Amino acid sequence: MRVNEIFYSLQGEGFHTGRAAVFVRLSGCNLACPFCDTDHQPFTEMSEEQVAQAVAAFPATWVVVTGGEPALQLTPTLVSLLHQAGKEVAVETNGTLPLPDTVDWVTVSPKSDFVGRAGIPVLTRANEVKTVFGEQPPAGDPACGITADHYFLQPCDTGDARRNQDITARCIEYIKQHPQWRLSLQMHKMVGIR
Repeated sequence: MRVNEIFYSLQGEGFHTGRAAVFVRLSGCNLACPFCDTDHQPFTEMSEEQVAQAVAAFPATWVVVTGGEPALQLTPTLVSLLHQAGKEVAVETNGTLPLPDTVDWVTVSPKSDFVGRAGIPVLTRANEVKTVFGEQPPAGDPACGITADHYFLQPCDTGDARRNQDITARCIEYIKQHPQWRLSLQMHKMVGIR
């Protein structure tokens, strides 16, 4: 597997915000989102057994497989090895590729508003939808056509404080008009952790 990094921190976004988590960032993505803030291209080759062994060294039971786009590489074998190590497996995906059906928690972050038809999800069911709220509300809402238990809007971080403030204010107003959504802030950036 092409592994960008494995690190231990707190979940910074969505339903599990604040939960201790081991992050397995896999290298590569099938989309090119203009706001992507992750350098996911560098990698180290690791076997699935090596990944599971590295994850097992951390005390948290929550493992977040992310990227890039983790569905490019995630296999049922790796999920099984992580389960054998006593871990729950969450995946953060753009939803454009299928996932192993043994994953414990699926977060779909649709990107079709930003990259067009290439970003249309094939996953139609998730535990949570977490989508970026940019200059405009999500197109085609309600809930981006995905059935989920939880729906989160996350204001886009543009790197410009004034613009971010405006986007956040519009996101809040949108949620007040569409209360099936909840606000998700990037807590990890606010408190200065990974």
